[in-house]
Amino acid sequence: MKIDTTFYNRCILTLEKAHSLLLNAEKESIEYEMFRSASVKEFEIILEQTGKLLKKALQPYFHSHKAVDALVFKELFRQAGQHSLLTVDEIERWFIYRDNRNTTAHDYGVHFADKTLKLLPQFVIDAKSIEKTFKQQSYD
Repeated sequence: MKIDTTFYNRCILTLEKAHSLLLNAEKESIEYEMFRSASVKEFEIILEQTGKLLKKALQPYFHSHKAVDALVFKELFRQAGQHSLLTVDEIERWFIYRDNRNTTAHDYGVHFADKTLKLLPQFVIDAKSIEKTFKQQSYD
């Protein structure tokens, strides 16, 4: 059975659109704030979905679903590297994304969003790349 990435892909497209509209909005406008918020939220959703889909992609390498479910976020990515699903550079970037998310969850202000926005161009590239990996993975 193939891993369904329909929702994941839709989130990537939504992030790309929100980020594009953000870049074209006037900095002090309500539209800018809306698109910034939408971009940050999609970043968070994609990050969480990546972890869930990575568990499915790693399932064939583990003896049980329970063993995969017990892995914490960063360990999922380490395991993906061990099974050649991601490169070391990709894993390091995903760790940066996760650390950023953990920071933004506790910091509510303009500066936290700006940090996330700087990550978005590479984040979209990495999300698209891992989506291709997911599409190639099969599990029973």
